[in-house]
Amino acid sequence: MRIVDSHFHWWPRSVFESLRKRTGYPRVETDSDGNYAYLRDDGASDYILSSWPAWFDLDKQLEHMDGLGHDVDVVCSIGPFSVAFSELPATEGRDAAMLWNQEMAGAQKKYPGRVWASGAVPLQDTDIALEVMNHAINDLGLIGLNLPGSVGADPRIDAERLEPFYDRAEELGIPLFLHPTDAVFSDMLTGYDGALFLSLGRVVEVSVAAMRLVLSGVMERHPDLKVVMSHTGGALPYQSGRMDKNTKKAKLPRPASTYLKRFYTDTVSPHSEGMKFAVDYYGADQVMYGSDYPCWSPADALKFLDGAGLSDEVKEKILGANARRILGLGDPIRAAAE
Repeated sequence: MRIVDSHFHWWPRSVFESLRKRTGYPRVETDSDGNYAYLRDDGASDYILSSWPAWFDLDKQLEHMDGLGHDVDVVCSIGPFSVAFSELPATEGRDAAMLWNQEMAGAQKKYPGRVWASGAVPLQDTDIALEVMNHAINDLGLIGLNLPGSVGADPRIDAERLEPFYDRAEELGIPLFLHPTDAVFSDMLTGYDGALFLSLGRVVEVSVAAMRLVLSGVMERHPDLKVVMSHTGGALPYQSGRMDKNTKKAKLPRPASTYLKRFYTDTVSPHSEGMKFAVDYYGADQVMYGSDYPCWSPADALKFLDGAGLSDEVKEKILGANARRILGLGDPIRAAAE
């Protein structure tokens, strides 16, 4: 079976090297081993976004996938680093996003039909966001965009000024990959060498971000908007009834769960029961396999999926067919031959 990994991270060094030249915050620094660390401020934050060599060598990453015993195509997304483009001054954020997106387009061209990529977008200025979006999709041919869970430290991805951004994303029919940014909730989840934040903080953040899209009416006003939630939908499937019970003051025309079930999600959860519940909640046509590599082991991701007790028909959808349909990837054999 040919697999599509819908949650895969490759980061181009050029963007990090560019941010190393900044003297103020945010900026990138390297440690004695040459690993990159993204610093938002002067160190007051307990959590620093760090990376290691596996993030930056796409050839080796694909070799790792080849070692799984399957044909695996990958969809590159940014993950928590997507916040950086909205934390920079607006024009710098635009330039950094353009550089990132050009690197992604280059990867698609180098590995046609094997590597697909989504683009970065800065959200601190709506006009710039639209400019970057149109360039990424129409000029570079990227498959979608990364939607950070916050605009820098501002959690309001549902701000009224961003309505044209969601209008255009819906019009283009592209997926928006919603991922936590680590820029909010970190103060209340400090300590334990990051264990509390990494295990719970990201689940909380992506859940809050998605609920903002629901309660603000963004999902109601944009019925064809494609939002792909990371990490099996965070806490929302499990708390869906609570969302319906306590969100009446938002005056939505339908229960909150109606909109929650319109999201797509991945299988990134080291928990077979959690994967199965995501499939039960969203439906077998809404869930895509993801490994979160290099944050998680693809071999383990596949093992947990095998343990979820899904039928062969459902697994075939999750492992590839859904991603090709939802993300518009096309036929893998035809794409590889072009």
